Amino acid sequence: MINLKKIIISFVIIIIAFFLAFLLFKYNKRNNGNNTTITKTTVKNNNKVDNKQNKEDIMDGITLNFHASIRMEKNNNIIYFDPYKIEDSKNDANYIFITHSHYDHYDEDSIKKVMNENTKFIVTNDLEDKIISLGVNESNIKIVYPSESFDIDDLKINTVPAYNVNSTYHKKSYNWVGYVVEIKGIKYYIVGDSDVTDEMKKVSCDVMFVPVGGTYTMNYDDAVKIVNEIKPKYAVPIHYGIVGSKEDAKNFIKGLDTSIKGIILN
Repeated sequence: MINLKKIIISFVIIIIAFFLAFLLFKYNKRNNGNNTTITKTTVKNNNKVDNKQNKEDIMDGITLNFHASIRMEKNNNIIYFDPYKIEDSKNDANYIFITHSHYDHYDEDSIKKVMNENTKFIVTNDLEDKIISLGVNESNIKIVYPSESFDIDDLKINTVPAYNVNSTYHKKSYNWVGYVVEIKGIKYYIVGDSDVTDEMKKVSCDVMFVPVGGTYTMNYDDAVKIVNEIKPKYAVPIHYGIVGSKEDAKNFIKGLDTSIKGIILN
């Protein structure tokens, strides 16, 4: 009888021990699960910081040469928009975009200083013969018209009509354009010589290069209004220095919504 009693007590002790071990296992498993969740949250937060840093870098490698002449060094490519008054011969252009044929946007001397035998040209239809006369292979020339969408290599491109509303310097019938160029998911809108237009109001972009000098284009006040409506992350005043002044650029920056970062490029 005594031996049976000892056996029963031992059995109960073993059952209790197993039960406590089971509870301890469940407790540890629950805590480990909580640690995993914390780790994932930390990783997500780190990613948010990295993404913010990437957004702050979207203006790296971009310079304003003079007036409306823009140079971009992005994604291992050199891109020029309306090269004008280029002083040094670099012959480094992978792509040259021309918005229209006026002398301060189509400057052959400057084009010759940046182009090379592999440069690809994206130009309006009134410039085709002039580009061919420079010795450019026709396979490297893309003739564009307003309201088109196409890809060239890794660049996604949309053309936006650029014209005057109340003057005849840049008629809509001329088929001149601005460009929205998407590079690695970032959309850069180079407005060209334009007033505020209905087509412009429909553009979505991350960075907007907008004329502010007035007379031949919108003035800084109109530029402020359209940029605040489109709401890009960054806004860059251009097309001043010949007509208009740096004061126009500064006044443009002052008028922007606080959510938009205005930058005067050098």
